[in-house]
Amino acid sequence: MKRLFGTAAVVLSAMLSLTACGGGDPLTSASASPAATGSGSGSGSGAGGKAVVGSFDFPESVLLASIYAQALEAKGVTVEEKPNIGSREIVYDQVKSGGLTVLPEYNGALLAFLDPKSTAASKDEVNDELKSKLPAEVEILDSAAAEDKDSLTVTKESATKYKLTTIEDLAKVSKDNAVGGPPEFKKRREAQFKDVYGLEFKEWKPTGATTADAIKSGTVLTGNVFTTDPKIVLNDLVALEDPKNVFSAQNVTPLVNKAATNDTVRTTLNAISAKLDTQSLVDMMKRVAVDKDDAAVVAKEWLTKNGLAS
Repeated sequence: MKRLFGTAAVVLSAMLSLTACGGGDPLTSASASPAATGSGSGSGSGAGGKAVVGSFDFPESVLLASIYAQALEAKGVTVEEKPNIGSREIVYDQVKSGGLTVLPEYNGALLAFLDPKSTAASKDEVNDELKSKLPAEVEILDSAAAEDKDSLTVTKESATKYKLTTIEDLAKVSKDNAVGGPPEFKKRREAQFKDVYGLEFKEWKPTGATTADAIKSGTVLTGNVFTTDPKIVLNDLVALEDPKNVFSAQNVTPLVNKAATNDTVRTTLNAISAKLDTQSLVDMMKRVAVDKDDAAVVAKEWLTKNGLAS
């Protein structure tokens, strides 16, 4: 997911204002309960058609998918939820093939997946490139203002000790230290970090959901933590600036299978994007990741508050 800094500063300051700090992504294990939404393959045929809503295997994606699913059901769409499927390498093909109708995506991460050499940075630049590079079977709908960006993050102690402010500063210490992230992180980013910032890490550790904890414990010097994750604040971490935009814009953006998507689905999902901002996402993820509230309940309350479900 993305670049981080003007927006990241807003996100982090917003997180600091939370009682226990909000956030979300692969670093916790909460999941939505499809039963709580009333959705599923056995829910019958709705007047608004049918849709299969999937998610990646991290809590924020599950939350977003539940928001999509419940909003669609409120419009008469029969919804089947498939949460926690896996990484983009797995889930993307399911949307393309029609196995999934809808997936909450992050526009910058999707573009990096399709074209690792893209230099698009802003939301509009990223979306323009996506529209030209996505295959005919799929399309993106409107992007939300809400962003959840990738970052390389370190402890405050490490930032002070090694004088780390930007990702580029890691070049002087990377060869002697490990970096952590999702299992696919090395494949996605190793060449890019080397080419853009001159980073060559001693070891790439698949820390997955424990990345923030691994940074805090010193198992890795730095790692890929998402900027709405509450552990950034809870663990007193510092997200390094990305002046060369290795991480592009990361707006929450519905990815849909064209053939399986009708006007009701498009209109409903675009209405969600029009209301969803970063602060709302931070607040909801604080409830899911820290307070351990059920993601489906959190999703329902946000939809009701914003007039998108009754």
